[in-house]
Amino acid sequence: MNGRTLRGKVAVAGIGETTYYKHGQAPDPEFKLALMAILRAAEDAGIDPREIDGFASYSNDRNDPSRLAAALGIRELRFANMQWGGGGGGGAAAVGNAAAAVATGMADCVVVFRALAQGQFARFGQGPRARTIDGDMAFQAPYGLMSPGQRYAMKVMRFMHDHGVRQEALRAIAMASYHHAQANPRAVMNGRPLTEADYDASRWIVEPFHLFDCCMENDGAAALILVPAERAKDLPHKPSYLLSAVTGSDYRCAAPSHNAPNYASASFASVAPHLYEMAQLGPGDVDVLQSYENFTGGVLMSLVEHGFFPPEEANDFLKPENLYAPGGRLPLNTSGGNLAECYMHGLELQLEAVRQIRGDSTAQVPDVDVSMVIAGPMVTPVSSCIFGSEATL
Repeated sequence: MNGRTLRGKVAVAGIGETTYYKHGQAPDPEFKLALMAILRAAEDAGIDPREIDGFASYSNDRNDPSRLAAALGIRELRFANMQWGGGGGGGAAAVGNAAAAVATGMADCVVVFRALAQGQFARFGQGPRARTIDGDMAFQAPYGLMSPGQRYAMKVMRFMHDHGVRQEALRAIAMASYHHAQANPRAVMNGRPLTEADYDASRWIVEPFHLFDCCMENDGAAALILVPAERAKDLPHKPSYLLSAVTGSDYRCAAPSHNAPNYASASFASVAPHLYEMAQLGPGDVDVLQSYENFTGGVLMSLVEHGFFPPEEANDFLKPENLYAPGGRLPLNTSGGNLAECYMHGLELQLEAVRQIRGDSTAQVPDVDVSMVIAGPMVTPVSSCIFGSEATL
């Protein structure tokens, strides 16, 4: 490993979020939601929000950094960045971008944030409503292939067919998220437990996705603040250090249309090795995992591509008892994830990863030193990151 690494150079100072709402039900505009989450992250960190000097977001965020800086009274804006790519594939990448700014001295205190108010703007889960189409959609829309669920189902069906993966494996992923949400008062699906019978009886959205295989659509905001690692011990919480952050995709991942060489993929085949190389860890070192669910099939392929099990062992590994905190083989989506806590474009997963290091999750795994996040399977670019305790440095 050469000196060009983020490993251990940046720490999470604070995390913050708003109440999470069903899509269209937030009482506040999106910009205000972003400010609320940032202020709560600053309060959690015990810092004056005017210390913030940078912002990083992703996926065409609408909240302009200069406007945020003015509203917060920030003395000087030194860094502003937004990760390319649709969907939640940029969640961990935005953390990496912010960390790179801090590690190289471009900024000292950078916020990573995401805010959504779908009532104010548009819903994500619907097919596009436009007079003209271009790019991939010009190939897909004439055949009725318009919504994210329709597009991604084809990849997952191919993967499940090639490797003999049964529907029960997807069900286990959904069960884990809903199980953990019942302990989390922040979760939109708290108080709404899911049984295997409920899952099996739920309507098909597009095979192989039942209703409970699909992420929610929500309003709200989430934020975390990154600072140089040397500041970590002066902050009020147990430090969470960034050990690795990577983004990208493999060869011709976006070859149009539905024609990528590695078609039945979550897009992490070339990304995951770089993640572990920077962290100086392997999949066996991961204590707890937060994996972005646009659909449970994306989680399935992401876990395989990050080396947690080979595809032929998916049916044996993906059982609820293996995914439940505190004692499962790989506790998964311990706040409820995109399926049952909130769909904040996956940034809420980063917050839960930090909580696990701190030891204050509502579904806490004992003695967590390595906490990992996977962002946005099946889009491109995708990203992943790993947080670690002081013991990992």
